[in-house]
Amino acid sequence: MTRKIAHPLSRRSFLKGIGVSMALPWLESLPVWGDAPTSTATRSSEPPVRFAVLFSGNGFHSQEWWARGEGAQMQLGKVLEPLAPFREKMVFLKGLYNQEALIGGIHSCQTGNLLNGAHLAPGGEIRSGVSCDQVVADRLKDQTKVSSLVLGCEPSIAAIHKNYSMVYSSHISWSSSTTPTPLELYPALAFDRLFRDDVGRADRSVLDAVLEDARSLRGGVSRADQRRLDEYLSSVREVEQRIDRAGQAGRLQGWRPTLTQPNIPRPADGIPQDIDQHMRLMCDILVLAFQTDTTRVCTLKLNNDHSSLRFPNLASDRPMQRIDYMIHHLLSHTNNGDWLRVNQFFAQQVAYVAEKLDKINEGGRTLLDNSMILYLSSMMTGNHENHQLPVVMLGRGGGQIRTGRVHDFLNKPNRKMCSLYLSMMDKAGVRLDRFGDSNERLDEI
Repeated sequence: MTRKIAHPLSRRSFLKGIGVSMALPWLESLPVWGDAPTSTATRSSEPPVRFAVLFSGNGFHSQEWWARGEGAQMQLGKVLEPLAPFREKMVFLKGLYNQEALIGGIHSCQTGNLLNGAHLAPGGEIRSGVSCDQVVADRLKDQTKVSSLVLGCEPSIAAIHKNYSMVYSSHISWSSSTTPTPLELYPALAFDRLFRDDVGRADRSVLDAVLEDARSLRGGVSRADQRRLDEYLSSVREVEQRIDRAGQAGRLQGWRPTLTQPNIPRPADGIPQDIDQHMRLMCDILVLAFQTDTTRVCTLKLNNDHSSLRFPNLASDRPMQRIDYMIHHLLSHTNNGDWLRVNQFFAQQVAYVAEKLDKINEGGRTLLDNSMILYLSSMMTGNHENHQLPVVMLGRGGGQIRTGRVHDFLNKPNRKMCSLYLSMMDKAGVRLDRFGDSNERLDEI
């Protein structure tokens, strides 16, 4: 038996504590997102659609990025094998491209306009266009605590390449035509941004700060919602503890070697020691951000285009070696087994996000069903091929997207990336007449 909620919670409601606010997850007992009830009785409301972009640079193995068939029978190339469990909730898009990316500049000019289709300024000048993720974030900014979360796993590059700034290679999210959205590279700071109002109080657990408020709420919701709330609080605690343990182990922000000689090669300042742990923490934070409705827009750049990452966590084709003998950019030109393993490693991060989202129930659908997760690169292969781009979308956009499909746009008149963005923005509740270089939607999406 649960008590009635006299006044439904507004879309800005959070669990509160000293210096902390945590947005609530979807609860069937409460119209958390502020829908006006059609009667005096309190009723549940529809979960919102979340929008995420995951990016990895330098393209993929030339022979192993493909998909054929439909639904459970869909066949996937080896790069996409980690996504096989989600092929019924996946759309494979072939043949889309970005016209402005063909003008030159190789890495820089192929990446800086990936999410906006804008013409990039050459000669070291910085000018692109507002990206689709930030258009959505701006329209929804009054509905969530954080308008958007822009995460990265590799610092920006400060250089000029082929007459274009490498800032373009380092950023896919743009808040204005001259301002790339700042990347948050540190998991702990990304976590703080979601949950802390006063970062100076970082000596206190987020959950400890809101525990009293959470207990009060728990007594007024259904048993199913009590389980959801318990699972949610447990997941927050788990990530918080993992970040704390990682920091104590000297593997995150502020890391300094305590040994006379490090037992693994020390990366450049600002890059975590272990890229696999760094990526997983960022993936966890993305899921938490969506689960709590703290934001509905997240961009996760797993690495730069023209990336300098190495992968000592992966076994190599070379006997008794790991894939740290060559940096990501150079490896992308080899098209060998090691390059395929790196591609699969990135796809595994996407699969990890999908798996976690798909385990979270939101009123008859999963959080993955209520999301649109776009995974892409700015070139098809490491040889800078970009007359068509590698694009996969996971999630059903709140039931608006028919998944388990392969769409080939290669010989169709409308194959602009910005047409895809217009279609996706519609489903996020943001309808525009035009975006970037397109005024058409993709009918298939």
